[in-house]
Amino acid sequence: MNFPENFESNRLLIRAAQWGDGAAVNEAVHESLAELSPWMPWAQVPPTVQESEASIRRSHLQFMERKDLRMLLYHKDSGQLVGSSGLHRIDWQTRKFEIGYWVRTSCSRQGYISEAVDAITDYAIRELGANRIEIRCDSRNTQSARVAGRLGFTLEGIIRNDKCDVEGALRDTMLFSKVRGMEY
Repeated sequence: MNFPENFESNRLLIRAAQWGDGAAVNEAVHESLAELSPWMPWAQVPPTVQESEASIRRSHLQFMERKDLRMLLYHKDSGQLVGSSGLHRIDWQTRKFEIGYWVRTSCSRQGYISEAVDAITDYAIRELGANRIEIRCDSRNTQSARVAGRLGFTLEGIIRNDKCDVEGALRDTMLFSKVRGMEY
């Protein structure tokens, strides 16, 4: 299946992870550990540059295999890595995708994630024929939930005791979606 590995929004270059991106991702993760660690299991221990690069290389291969579409968000003017997003939990038969995202601390509260998620949603619709796009987040993660609400995703419900949080306690998951024929 052929589709673009990069596209742009107003301020961002949104592209597939590529070999060599590990150092930039590592820098952004280290800067943002305090904000990421409550929500992201992978942000509990600061990674080495080599671990970040290995993760990028796995992501690149998964993108090429169309198993997971991790995308990095770069500011078009400065070239700085703003964060990461992408399409995950892909079901190609039904054309269902989940959008995940995180932003580096120095770029938070500037609308970059809303801009990226909106562009990725459009990409999923136009390029991938999406029938359903989901955003899932811990019910306590109000910032992530606000992104979904701001972009017109519908809160379908709260899945109780759905997962364990980073400390091992049960948590609830908010499930937002856009569905072809209803929201777009």
